[in-house]
Amino acid sequence: MDWYMMNCELLATCSALGYLEGDVYHREPDCLESVKDLIRYLRHEDETRDVRQQLGAAQILQNDLLPILVQYPQESVLFDAVVRLMVNLTQPALLCFGKVPSDATSRHHFLQVLSYLQAYKEAFASEKVFGVLSEKLYDLLQLDWEQRQEEDTLLIERILLLVRNVLHVPPDPTEEQGVDGDASVHDRVLWALHISGMDDLLKFLASAQAEQQWALHVLEIISLMFRDQSPEELAALGQGQAAAEHGEDTRELETLRQRELAERRARALQRPSRHSRFGGSYVLQGLKAIGDRDVVFHKGLHNLKSYSHDLGKEMRRVPRRRQAAPESEPPRRSARNVRLFLRRFCQDFLEGCYNRLMLLVKDQLVREKAQQHDETYYLWATAFFMAFNRCRGFRPELVSETVGVRAFHFIEQNLTNYYEMALMDKKEAATWARRMHLALKAYQELLRTVQEMDRSPEQAVRDSSQVIKSNIFYLMEYRELFLALFRKFDETKQPRSFLRDLVETAHLFLRMLERFCRSRAGLVVQSKRVWRRKKPRAPAALAPPPPSAAALEELWAGLAPQLQACLQGELPLPEDVVPFDAASETPVEEQRAEALLRIQGCLRDAQAPQALQLLRSARDVWPEGDVFGPPDAGPPEEARLLREILFAPLPRPAPPEAEEAEEEEDEEEEEETVQVSEKEFNFLDYLKRFACAPVVRALVLLLRGYARNSPRTNHCAARLLHRLARDLHMEALLFQLSLFSLFHRLLNDPAAGAHQELVALAKFILGKFFALAATNKKAFVELLFWKSPAAVREMTEGYGSLCQGEGAGRSRVPPWTPQEEQELRELYWKYKEVEGEDVIAAILAHLPAPGRTRRQVVKQLVRLGLAGSAKDFPRERKGTCLVLWTQEQEEELTRLFEEFQGSEDVLGNIMKHLTARRSRARVVEKLLGLGLVSERKELYKKRRRKSRGPGLGAAGAPAPLAQDSSAEDGDSSEEEEEEEEDDAEEGPMEEHWVPEEGAGQGLAHHLHQEGLAGPLRWLENCLRRTAGDREEDGVSHPVPLVPLSEENEDAMEDRRFRTLLRQLGLRPPANEQESFWRIPAALTPQQLRRLAASIAHHGPDPPGSSQVPPEPPRCPQDSVPAELPAAGLGSDSESEEPVPGPSPVQPGTKRRRELDSEEEEEEDDNGSSGAEPAPTAPRSEEEDEDEDPQPLGRRKRVRRVEEEEEEG
Repeated sequence: MDWYMMNCELLATCSALGYLEGDVYHREPDCLESVKDLIRYLRHEDETRDVRQQLGAAQILQNDLLPILVQYPQESVLFDAVVRLMVNLTQPALLCFGKVPSDATSRHHFLQVLSYLQAYKEAFASEKVFGVLSEKLYDLLQLDWEQRQEEDTLLIERILLLVRNVLHVPPDPTEEQGVDGDASVHDRVLWALHISGMDDLLKFLASAQAEQQWALHVLEIISLMFRDQSPEELAALGQGQAAAEHGEDTRELETLRQRELAERRARALQRPSRHSRFGGSYVLQGLKAIGDRDVVFHKGLHNLKSYSHDLGKEMRRVPRRRQAAPESEPPRRSARNVRLFLRRFCQDFLEGCYNRLMLLVKDQLVREKAQQHDETYYLWATAFFMAFNRCRGFRPELVSETVGVRAFHFIEQNLTNYYEMALMDKKEAATWARRMHLALKAYQELLRTVQEMDRSPEQAVRDSSQVIKSNIFYLMEYRELFLALFRKFDETKQPRSFLRDLVETAHLFLRMLERFCRSRAGLVVQSKRVWRRKKPRAPAALAPPPPSAAALEELWAGLAPQLQACLQGELPLPEDVVPFDAASETPVEEQRAEALLRIQGCLRDAQAPQALQLLRSARDVWPEGDVFGPPDAGPPEEARLLREILFAPLPRPAPPEAEEAEEEEDEEEEEETVQVSEKEFNFLDYLKRFACAPVVRALVLLLRGYARNSPRTNHCAARLLHRLARDLHMEALLFQLSLFSLFHRLLNDPAAGAHQELVALAKFILGKFFALAATNKKAFVELLFWKSPAAVREMTEGYGSLCQGEGAGRSRVPPWTPQEEQELRELYWKYKEVEGEDVIAAILAHLPAPGRTRRQVVKQLVRLGLAGSAKDFPRERKGTCLVLWTQEQEEELTRLFEEFQGSEDVLGNIMKHLTARRSRARVVEKLLGLGLVSERKELYKKRRRKSRGPGLGAAGAPAPLAQDSSAEDGDSSEEEEEEEEDDAEEGPMEEHWVPEEGAGQGLAHHLHQEGLAGPLRWLENCLRRTAGDREEDGVSHPVPLVPLSEENEDAMEDRRFRTLLRQLGLRPPANEQESFWRIPAALTPQQLRRLAASIAHHGPDPPGSSQVPPEPPRCPQDSVPAELPAAGLGSDSESEEPVPGPSPVQPGTKRRRELDSEEEEEEDDNGSSGAEPAPTAPRSEEEDEDEDPQPLGRRKRVRRVEEEEEEG
């Protein structure tokens, strides 16, 4: 911008500051007011930052502000105003614009402001400027808190901000193109800062007790000072210049020299050509050209290897969204004197300031006293200074503040937060990736520090390292962290340097974990399992109960006179009654049931004229079937029809809230239950988690730049691939074409001698591949795909091996044979064009192979290309329309009920044979309406009884745990889905039913007289103990009644005893997965005690009853884990509602059984007990000695009871 294009007022203000004559600046009388005016102008600049650009073009800071600052430091008011103005002018361009603009105009203004900032930074590379700032800051810090005014505190903060802004200015790549070792603008600013003594003041602020408020400012300035530095190079400075500073350069030069010598040898072996025009022409047999002929090659044979069809083609432009993320600027080597001063600063900072400053900064971060994202400076300082300390003699006491479990937890939390934000905030994913990289480097440095502590000569340091590792390896979050980062790595958002640090950190973590497992016999770690289930819906408003027959008779008696007057024409009928809704999505033909409900509603609301008019209008709209009467119906016929409609039990539709909830199942909230347990750790099982395509793909991507990678990076990547291929015997996981292309380039590289480890890995993998290809001809095709462990197994052991042997349990869906696929095609084309019929239902009805489900057929149609997706075959929505039962359908339902009345599953058999498709709830309602059943319980599926009790076999041995016979795979049939929905609707009815007071008293008295006194006492004690436990715990769960003796088992099979249980409000088994009756959770302790009192016997025992109870009266939840498992002896282990008991992990919650390898070993040891012990929390040695090591099993209890009966 030209000086003469400045704003007139701004130009006059700048002229009123003063003028520079030689090295002396002469200020004008209005200098202070002019500085304040400039501050005011900057406050009101527009979005293009026009004022800032005009002042930068005029070089106000270089020609006016800095000379005023240097020559008039004693005038405090002017000095303060000038510092305020410079802080505003030097603030980062990102703060001015918010972000890097995307449009060209705004980006031009952004780059213009950035160029002015770079000019400001070069002007600040002056010892005089920093000398004045240092002296002023020193004088202010000399003041005590009593003498320091608010203006002094503000000036201290502004000086620190000014230093921060100057150091924050990025370098100009066009101006600074010097080699390593040259002094850049940043180096000159640092040297001026050092000469002025500002670095000593920063160390004082970091260590002084009274200057805690400047902790974050100091840490930010220090991070900017070491922005271009490497901690390893700074630590190696002075420890042998040739080895430390020039070691890497020597290795690079040696690699280039080997590559050049190899190219010379290759050229020497080539056949020389006498003239370029006499090279000859050759035909490449087997390599086709554009047509059908072979390629004609017009160059020498020595150029044949470089031939490709892509020669001469333009490179395809990569879209911006697919371009690799740009790398951060590599650290450069500053001038030697600057590096020496920075190394000395690091040593002094570690010895006197580091622990205290990091404690203050973390405290401010935890208490949220800092600004947003200030934790990134903490993460940088942790990684940088711990690396410097590790490379400079390693003194663990200097970094003790950031070594520990809390430091690991803090960094892991931030790393996980950045990871989640990068997935959610797609627009700022690159920014979150940079923060994630800082956290990963800090995490890596923590692991390296712990590794160094293992090598310490002091025993206390080594013990501390063991404690840290035991805590880190125990928690699941730290083990799952690297898997999540590998799987979500995106090269378009995260740079290659992030992948390099991720691979090195994962390699270090695996090596430390492997050594830790070797040093311990059995490592126990924490395992978490998340159970997700939909939150139960709030109970909808219950519909009012239908009126009784007497009430309807009384209502009809009141309606008859009014209706008779309407039929005779004495009362006018309304004319605006329409029997259907033309705007509804439901077709007019399907709104007939709604019209019936409207007529019935008008009658029950005593609106006879509206009901009669609705009847006549509906007769005109739906004349077919004479549902609303014949067309020539007279007044007596209409009166009879209205009476039938009034008394008819018409099915009511679900309320709109329920329908919306069914349609929006995906939007329902889910509640998560995290189950924490312990298990024995297996390193190979953990390593198998890395055997997946994302991990291998990331490693291959990193190795593509093996020539630019450091030897350590190549070693870590090769070691990880070696673990997957050799340790897990999954060499086929690396059979991938992109990796083989990398191996080909590596083996043909003249400098391959510097990468011997990668060469050995390539030869090993290629040898395994060609050995497999000799037996599996499809191995060459498999090169095109990334593979999973299942694909690796099929590739090596034979295709289809997963469907046999051990893998049979996983793949439950039988494969489609070619004959079945052909039949499926024919059926699809046959029923595709049939209107009004479900194509999938028709295919299922005519498929010759039984057992296929709707979902399997839809998937196969999509796989065969006959359909685009599963959305082409939508299911019929349930509950959206009401269809009346015709007389033929009612007769069919009556016939089916009589046919299957004695079967185990009456309702299921009826549903299978019904011609018209209806839901289970509608069939149940119709059966109740027809009077075929009196209650829903009669339609429940009957349970199969075993020959003896649920826990004992014929010989008295413990029966094996029942398997989950109703476990379903992903392809469940439509009938099973409807059954689950109806059971879910009907199940809660009895759960919340509360019995009346004194229920079952008479029946209990009769049962007591018939010799069931023992089971009644057992039932009474169970009720009382459950009441006491619910009062004590404050939590109610359904409690199963587990009979432990034959007498109680026989009583539970007695029909009258079960009738008593129903009268008491106890719930029978809901399905085949449950084996025992349950005390519902809805019964309060007071109700349970009243029920126990109602069945208690107050008179003498009958002579036939046993005087000695066959078992101690106890409820299943009262037994301790050593005596009775949580699921009850002989109970169904897969029951959905386990017996609540005193859990060692969390009292008052349901105890779940963990099927871990550790518990299987315990089951083998305690096999004679007949029950699997419940999982217990870690106990101390004293508690283990006090406990009985052998639990009392059921067989021993029954045998003891029998001996007592014989003695009696």
